Amino acid sequence: MEEERPDGAEGVVEPDVAAEDTEETFDRLVDEGRQRLGRSWLALIATGLLGGLDIGVGVLALLIVEEATGNIVLSSLAFGIGFVSLSLARSELFTEDFLIPVATVVAKEANPLSLLRLWISTLFTNLVGGWVIVAIVMAAFPSLRETAIHTATGYIDLGTNWRAFALAVIGGMLITLMTHLQHATDSDGVRLVPAVAFGFVLSAGHINHAIVASLISFAALVAGAPFGYADWLGMFALAAVGNMVGGLGLVTTLRLIQVPHKVATERR
Repeated sequence: MEEERPDGAEGVVEPDVAAEDTEETFDRLVDEGRQRLGRSWLALIATGLLGGLDIGVGVLALLIVEEATGNIVLSSLAFGIGFVSLSLARSELFTEDFLIPVATVVAKEANPLSLLRLWISTLFTNLVGGWVIVAIVMAAFPSLRETAIHTATGYIDLGTNWRAFALAVIGGMLITLMTHLQHATDSDGVRLVPAVAFGFVLSAGHINHAIVASLISFAALVAGAPFGYADWLGMFALAAVGNMVGGLGLVTTLRLIQVPHKVATERR
């Protein structure tokens, strides 16, 4: 189709490539969300447990490199292995379940109860799977116990204040943004870039992420930390709420507003 340009010249109207890419990403989100929300209870439990195990592998890598080098940059890069495993193995992390399934529910491809079922099962199984793997790690690598206690104490010492909450909001934003970037492409190789990058930022910034901070705390608790499970629970509750505010209230909401016509079409 041709139209008159402001300078009077005629030409072909170029398609809005950015808008088309955004719409294609939205379609991918809805398609995957439909699959996630339609899983059986057994599949949900297995996928959530595997997500905890994958992040536990990242915690293992972080502690090994931190203990060997004392360098936060190197240990944070090593932690990215957990997110690489999470991405390639198609397992599931609680904070990955904000953008994808919410987009599916908004598009009326699933109901809110299935979303609640997914959140509860994934959160619980991530924690259980993570506790199991870090307990095994502490038994296999007693030399890492001091490093685990030192690292976890940093999260526990945040307390339940506005700074801890702000770090949790950032944690939710980062993982939800990572999810969006990974679904902007079909290439597994390209998907690894945000996995490594955001894993590094999350670890290097000591950002308050409900599952990551919990697994490091579990490792410390198994190793004989000076704090208890009640201290972990307070940290975890604040982190989970902050993650949801950052992931749902900011990134997910804005991404859906970005494609209102696609949402409207899907709903019809």
